[in-house]
Amino acid sequence: MLMNKHQFKYKVSFYYQSTIIYFIAFVIYIIIRGEVVDGSFTLIIKDPVIYFFSIIVIFSLLSLLFNLYKKKYLEINDDRILFVDRFDAKILLVDDILQIKISKRRKKFNNQVFRFIRLKIKGRIRSIIIRPSDYENEDLLIQEFLTLKEKIGKS
Repeated sequence: MLMNKHQFKYKVSFYYQSTIIYFIAFVIYIIIRGEVVDGSFTLIIKDPVIYFFSIIVIFSLLSLLFNLYKKKYLEINDDRILFVDRFDAKILLVDDILQIKISKRRKKFNNQVFRFIRLKIKGRIRSIIIRPSDYENEDLLIQEFLTLKEKIGKS
């Protein structure tokens, strides 16, 4: 039996962008808040806003490093869907999926960030929600779920 296997890595670009933006805002605030006296720059250290900015930058950097370390990805095979990270792998069999709903692209919001995939599972009250924009190659991911939806509809 030929196995179709596609892996979709989790995007961490949001964490990169937020860390850079917070760091730039932190540096700009330090420059604005500092004093230039007789040609030398003096940093005002006892400013609570600097402490607040530094906590935000450190937290953002730690979350970036943690998500890089986790190495999350989604793998779709012919008979199963795997939600994998460094610590755990959750297997969802295609036979356990009752329904797949894929939200439509809305004209009002042309951005694909608002699209999601909802999986209704046997023996589970809450649906599993997947945002394709969180993964690389989101168009192929949506196409894979459309193929699975057709396969589930035929059985």
